[in-house]
Amino acid sequence: MSDLPAAGQKIGRIADASSPDLLPSEVPLEMPDQDFKARGAKPRRRRGYWVPRAAVFTGAGLLTAAFCYELYGVLAVEQATPLQFLFLILSTIAFGWIALGSLNAALGFIPLFGGEKADTIDLPQPGAPLTARTALLFPVYHEDPARIAGTVQAIALELESMGNAASFDVFILSDTRDGADVATEESAYRALRQRLHGIVPVFYRRRRENRGRKAGNIKDWVRRFGGAYENFVILDGDSVMSGTTLVRLALAMERDQTAGLIQTVPRLTGATTLLQYLTQFASNVYGPLVAAGLAFWHRDQGNYWGHNAIIRTLAFASAAGLPTLPGRAPFGGDIQSHDFVEAVLLARADWGVHMVPTVEGSYEGQPPTLPDVVARDRRWAQGNLQHLGIVFTSNITTMGRLHLLMGATSYLMSLVWASSLIVGIVLALQGQQMIPSYFIDEKTLFPVWPVTDPGAALRLFFATMLIVLMPKFLGLALEIKRVRHARETLGTARAVLGVLTETFFSILLSPILMVTQTAAVFQVIFGLDSGWRSQSRNAAGISFTEAVRYHRWHMLIGVVTAVACYEASALVLAWMSPVIVGLVLSAPLSWLTSRRAAVPFQTLLSTRDGRSPPAIVESARRATGEWADHIAMRSLEAGAVVEITRAA
Repeated sequence: MSDLPAAGQKIGRIADASSPDLLPSEVPLEMPDQDFKARGAKPRRRRGYWVPRAAVFTGAGLLTAAFCYELYGVLAVEQATPLQFLFLILSTIAFGWIALGSLNAALGFIPLFGGEKADTIDLPQPGAPLTARTALLFPVYHEDPARIAGTVQAIALELESMGNAASFDVFILSDTRDGADVATEESAYRALRQRLHGIVPVFYRRRRENRGRKAGNIKDWVRRFGGAYENFVILDGDSVMSGTTLVRLALAMERDQTAGLIQTVPRLTGATTLLQYLTQFASNVYGPLVAAGLAFWHRDQGNYWGHNAIIRTLAFASAAGLPTLPGRAPFGGDIQSHDFVEAVLLARADWGVHMVPTVEGSYEGQPPTLPDVVARDRRWAQGNLQHLGIVFTSNITTMGRLHLLMGATSYLMSLVWASSLIVGIVLALQGQQMIPSYFIDEKTLFPVWPVTDPGAALRLFFATMLIVLMPKFLGLALEIKRVRHARETLGTARAVLGVLTETFFSILLSPILMVTQTAAVFQVIFGLDSGWRSQSRNAAGISFTEAVRYHRWHMLIGVVTAVACYEASALVLAWMSPVIVGLVLSAPLSWLTSRRAAVPFQTLLSTRDGRSPPAIVESARRATGEWADHIAMRSLEAGAVVEITRAA
């Protein structure tokens, strides 16, 4: 730690658009931008880490090789053609990605089903006094002040009830631009500061220039105030953490001085629309085993998801300062998916990056409509693809390189899947001699038509579906075990019907996301920047007309695909029907899932947290309502004053 000159402190104040009386005295901490090509620290020796990693990737490799062999046998009944080889390559790549994810889930299933912890670091139970100070950071960009104020109040009161409030401060770090939102924001947070006076200090800062987006917002805080805090926790606009979890995280950081970051696995809560119920069910039923699987082979070289995690301030300041990438957006400029890169830089400096998937008390919301999901996904696609430039030009750890590659691959796989479907349809049309033939050898006088073995293809299909659906089967097994242990009435039937319902909708929604992600990949490749827009977190829904306008191209693609498949054969049309139906009905599906979920769906897709909301979630919800009323009343009072002034 080193103090910056007084001039630096003055510049910090000038950089604020908010009132300086809402901030504490600055305790600066240097946070230099990192050079990706620089050598990292000499890593500590880690024994046995290769075993789970070898199990995941060797298993996925063997499954992929078996798939490739069987598919080749299906296609090359006589002699494989170039287009069949292309289909073989694309399908094998797509299957390999699925196999890796399914095996990861299987590894996570083992400890969870056995009742064991899958955490990479132990979180002590509350009891021991906290000696370190921790800042709770809320980076906001046109967020609802009532939601933020309600969350802060709920957390502060719970910390006070535990006797640990004195170890925490709250910073609301705003990048909001609009004048009306600015006035509401500062007024609300000033009132929050007064209400929590004597419980938890609440500070508010709004930057004049939002350089670096969220990462720049956090960097500004570290450089100006980070010297006063050993740790900080970042919370999103729709996330909340219990006081117990926050205290346990802080105690864990005190106990293990090599830990640089501990990532919790937030549970989704607060579903209102059908899409939110579907996402919430999938996250809470399948998500735990996926997260446990990641923790199993990541160990203390894990990833970071940008929020609901505690970070050692000194480690972050010394190792995770993000530079501006050369060139223009989308590949240059600010690093958009900053969290992945920050985790990689922490690991390069040999700080432990941990995950605690079995620790409860961490929650977040989710987008209410499909267009909102697509908008968020577009930003993530650009950020993850931007990492490809870092992967191949940087001096980072092997695990760090793998994290960045897997993030980018998750979006490239949509392009691979879409390409394999297109090639498959072309193969089917050629098999029916509906389009011009081609020659596999320049000495061949006659075309070689692609031939497949229908029986072998059907066997391969069922084997593939078993791998694809494995995480859902395993998640269902865990849920059935849980409901039986809890003796929930009709719990097993509800779990089975819930998985069937979620699977049905996920099959229909997947082709839509495939198309949108494929389009996002091309947009990034051709230099189209996603920009920075505020996120929609409220269940406003969309009209049917809006849905049709938004999904018109998806529906058109579905119709064209249906016609092409019909021209090939009825069997091909049936084979492609899940993709076709999802695209053709994309507008009705988007409209339906954006609406408030009907009672039967609420029942079938309910989760434990949904049926019995955690205390901190309920406290935050009630406090949010109180703050919404307070803000509305202040707005009416301000309007009345304006009218009286005008009349006078």
